Formats: sequence, C-alpha cells, structure tokens
Amino acid sequence: MPDNTLRARDEAFWQTFADRYEVEPGPINLENGYFGRMSRTVVEEYQRNIEFINRSNSVYVRQRFEQGDSLKIRAPLSRLIGACADSIALTRNASEGLQSLIRNYNLLQPGDQVLVSDLEYDTVKGAIRWLARNRGVEVIEIEHSHPASYDSLLVTYRDAFARHPRLKLMALTHVTHRTGLVMPVQAIAAAAKEHGIDVILDGAHALGQIEFDLTELGIAFAGFNLHKWIGAPLTLGFLYIAPERLADIDPDMGEMHFPVTDIRARTSYSTPNIPALLTLPLVLEEHWAMGGAAAKGARLNYLRNRWVGAVRQLPGIEVMTPDDPRLYCGITSMRFTRHADQQVMVERLLKEFNLFTVTRSGAACGPCIRITPGLISTADDMDALSSALTQLR
Repeated sequence: MPDNTLRARDEAFWQTFADRYEVEPGPINLENGYFGRMSRTVVEEYQRNIEFINRSNSVYVRQRFEQGDSLKIRAPLSRLIGACADSIALTRNASEGLQSLIRNYNLLQPGDQVLVSDLEYDTVKGAIRWLARNRGVEVIEIEHSHPASYDSLLVTYRDAFARHPRLKLMALTHVTHRTGLVMPVQAIAAAAKEHGIDVILDGAHALGQIEFDLTELGIAFAGFNLHKWIGAPLTLGFLYIAPERLADIDPDMGEMHFPVTDIRARTSYSTPNIPALLTLPLVLEEHWAMGGAAAKGARLNYLRNRWVGAVRQLPGIEVMTPDDPRLYCGITSMRFTRHADQQVMVERLLKEFNLFTVTRSGAACGPCIRITPGLISTADDMDALSSALTQLR
C-alpha cells in the first residue's frame, strides 16, 4: 500500500498540519471548495509583505519586482503542472485566465461550433456563449447522463464530436464544482484532437489535490487557482498556454506592455496583489513539504470515502459522484431523495448538527448538496456528517 494511502488515515500525523492553521470558532466547515486556508506562517509572511510593500512602495516594485522578482515566482509554479515557466502568466484567479483564453482564441471563423457542457462553471459557460454573440459561432451545449461512468462520459463527447463536424473549440472542467466529478481529461482530449478540436481546461479545483502533467493530458490551454488546494492568499491564479500554441491566443485586448511573443501579453496589465505574490515561494514550499497533491489528494479522498461509504446504500440518500477512483476526489455531492428542497436540508445540517455545507444547481442531474472536507478536517468530522445524514434522510 502506498505511503500516502497509509498516511491519509493517520489522524495524529494530519493533526500536526491542522495545528498550523488558525480556525475561527463556529460550525464544522465542510465547504472547503470555495477557497482554502493559509497556514499561520503564510499569514505572517503575507502580513510582512503587506508592510514591506507599504513601506517601499513603487521604489521596490519598479526597480525589482517588475524587472525580476515577478518572473522568479513563475518558475516553481511550473512544477505544479509539469510545464516550463515561460508557459505561465499570473492572473487573479482561474476565471480571469479562462476568460482571456476563450475570448482571445483566434482560430474561430463565423459558422464554426464551440462546445460546453452542463457541468462547466457558469463564468466559463458565459464566456463560451459570448463567442456566439461576438464571433458568429454556434454554441453546442450538451448534458451528461446521471449517474456518470467513465465510459458514459467518453461516449457523450464522442457522440457530440461526430454529430457536430464544425466543432473547433470546447471547454472542459477537470473537477466540476457542482458534484466533484473528475473528468477523464486525457481520454477526452485525445478524442477531441482526432476531430481537430482544441480544449480549454478549467483546472480550478484540480490543482493541489490531483497529480497531473498537462503535456501527458494533451492540454494546450488551461486556467488555475492557487487559493483552493495550494494554500495561497486570495487573488492568485495563472493561465497556461503550451509554448508552440502561443500564437493561437491573441494579446488580451491589444495588450502592448509585453512583446507578442511573451505569454504575459495574454493577460490585462494592472497592479497585482504584490504582497500575495511575494508570499508564493513559502506557500509552495509548504505545499511540497506536506507531500504535494499526492498526499493532499490521498487524505481528502480518505475523508470523502469515510462518509460516502457509510451512507451510499441508505434509502433516502443519493450520492451523486461515482465511486470509480478515476472519477472522484475530495469534493462529493449528495441529495436527500425524500426532501424536495436541498437548501432546507443544508440549513438543517447547520442548525441541528453544526455542519456547514452548500447547495449547487445547474447540472442536468439536478440540485445537490456539495460536501468538501479540508486539510484540517478529521475522521470524527466525517463520522458526525454520516450520523447527521442518517438521521435526516
């Protein structure tokens, strides 16, 4: 059994990491998919950087940050996705990066088709639909069958590719924020390539809890967050463009601060959150010290499986995310089948059991309750959840 799988069950080991985080008194937080916590040492470093930038102001920023330090920050980021530093441009979040990739993709012609599914993030859906209004393309919207399987997901995409021969571009979410379903990205991207379709990957929820290499996945364009599972301050993300595909993404709205051959021209030029960016080296150091995505993912999967295994077969409960290890991560959704309003049940979980969760809608499979443990969650928290779900069903 791999060391990470064994360690995932070691509550004493993970408590040593939980002790590094400050936690406000309140309900048990099972909505860690929104954004993650910074460790105590990262918060302290962030505060020092705020004070430093406030003291040094533009003297440091003009002389050192813009000319060198901002570029150094990209190098360790590239290790997260198996890429080179020149293929990364810093953004405020995944949404900003994905919007830039979608609106500046320059290979579309009027009459071409673009694809989006029901499981994409609403911002991505909106950006794809924007293409129809501004580029004269046709948007193809598909829905995934439920319950999903590895084969059903591939069949859905292959059928769409065969039915719509004018498809040129598609959005694909690695880990959907609605149900936690993990898409078989490599297989879907390979099928898309056979039909001459480019993929723009939303990696917001994948980075930090799933190990992957973008080259192996066959992905040329992607956007990521650093504030979910990496542990960075809010306002940090990045986009990725494979170096050989840079020319297929135009500079963002005619951006002129960088040469057309520089990926940084694919983002809007502005004053970023410099103190947060300066905190990234420590954030990444702690991420790797914790064991990186392999260790974090194993822990989150263990916590997920602890509660799912206890309730999946119970009447009155439907776990929306499959148990195929290729298709799940720490984020998993469920619903009470005997209760029509899932938001009411979320409120009961909070009021009666001190458990904070969130509803999600928009998927063809219907509304659900998203449950996301975090790195400070414990096995006892999962058992408390299982008990509450059993009583409420």
